Amino acid sequence: MDLWAYQKGVRIAFSRPGKPTDNAFVESFNGTFRAECLDAHWFTTLTETQHIVETWRTEYNESRPHRALGEKTPNELGYKQQKTRRRVGKKNRSDQ
Repeated sequence: MDLWAYQKGVRIAFSRPGKPTDNAFVESFNGTFRAECLDAHWFTTLTETQHIVETWRTEYNESRPHRALGEKTPNELGYKQQKTRRRVGKKNRSDQ
């Protein structure tokens, strides 16, 4: 990975060991994913694993509100932002 990153000009920034607050959102997600999906199932095949993880991901993004998003689902927030961008884009075009 180091060689690939060097060749592509990518700077890798790792969280410091024992410092989960360096990236609290990712750590929170990882804990939720582990507890609700990975620890809750005994995976026997790759296909089964992909199906279970995709089912969990869909539920997590489409029907579960998140505190950090103002009790909206990620999809609701994305839709709202998309509508705002469209409105701003139309306004900017009419200003020209």
